Amino acid sequence: MVCFRLTPVPGLELVLLCLVLGAARSYALELNLTNSEKATCLYAKWQMNFTIQYETTNKTNKTVTISDLGSVTYNGSSCGDDHNGPKIAVQFRSGFSWIVNFTKKAPNYFIDSILFSYNTSDNTAFPDAKDKGIVTVGDSVAVRIPLNDIFRCNSLLTYENDDVVQHYWSILVQAFVQNGTVSRKEFLCEEDKSSTTVAPIIHTTVPSPTTTPTPKEKPEVGNYSVSKGNSTCLLATMGLQLNITQDKVASVININPNTTGFTGSCQPKTAQLRLNNSVIKYLDFVFAVKNENRFYLKEVNASIDLANGSVFSIANTSLSYWDAPLGSSYMCNKEQTVSVSGTFQINTFGLRVQPFNVKEGVYSTAQECSLDDDTILIPIIVGAGLSGLIIVIVIAYLIGRRKSYAGYQTL
Repeated sequence: MVCFRLTPVPGLELVLLCLVLGAARSYALELNLTNSEKATCLYAKWQMNFTIQYETTNKTNKTVTISDLGSVTYNGSSCGDDHNGPKIAVQFRSGFSWIVNFTKKAPNYFIDSILFSYNTSDNTAFPDAKDKGIVTVGDSVAVRIPLNDIFRCNSLLTYENDDVVQHYWSILVQAFVQNGTVSRKEFLCEEDKSSTTVAPIIHTTVPSPTTTPTPKEKPEVGNYSVSKGNSTCLLATMGLQLNITQDKVASVININPNTTGFTGSCQPKTAQLRLNNSVIKYLDFVFAVKNENRFYLKEVNASIDLANGSVFSIANTSLSYWDAPLGSSYMCNKEQTVSVSGTFQINTFGLRVQPFNVKEGVYSTAQECSLDDDTILIPIIVGAGLSGLIIVIVIAYLIGRRKSYAGYQTL
């Protein structure tokens, strides 16, 4: 548990907030802003990350994902006044800031605009960056919400601007709170209205410190896709079985594609597929381009509700699975394991993915995994056969020599 005490703003009091953070860089931000009368005027809870492309000193482009926000402050957050609307201001890392502005026009209020600034002088985040300094991008989002309603959006919202892709999810926000009481009446985003999330068919939990039980049934293979504009930009076909160990309790979850929502985003160098249902808050597969001619699975992020009421959260941004040439797809029909961490593995069945260069909404020629490549059996069989033949010849030779020695008598 990480606690932040917000810096006081004249005329306002900011309460102490505690953020319960999942394992490995999964951050939930929460802000309860109060006025001089200690009444809540703005409440927000959300998760976010940023994918940024920048030019290096050797004139190549690199892409980084900022998901570890580090130490966070909220200086400049405000309830608003007669001249300015409420706003949330967040500062993190070295020279990074994020501001969202709210406006009101009865009978609605609006999430009006988002400003995100990042610092390419941060050598940790942007190694070998050609241009150094603060870069700011702005998005006019104009999300309309009825006054006295709280806005909820569990689905992934993506905003693209220049070289920056902003991802937001698990959002709960209300500005212009009346009488200091956060509303219980929710206004859902369109993405949540259209998604259907039902529990997976199989969700077993058994006590085991070292082993993970396997359901008798294999997971059903599902088809997933992501669109950009009117075109499909990512295709995925796979059966997924999640193996989780937390507090010496092992859990296995088979994902039912018929009751799982999916969304994502596509960029020239990165692509993301996100799955969610009533148990899985989000399961992200993030793909990247390497060496300008191949793609691979670079990152997996997950937040999952377990049967015992706890939440398992994990992120690994340095994976290297499902490698294939750009313009092709990757295929592995046999069971394959993606080891995200020592406590989280994903078994895939009937896998085929193409996160880049999808044409006419269909898969390109597949590069098969080594598990599917039966041609390797031919030299193995031939080698085994030759070895067996050599052994038979040697044995026959030794037996023949022994008999020949037995046929001579000593004079």
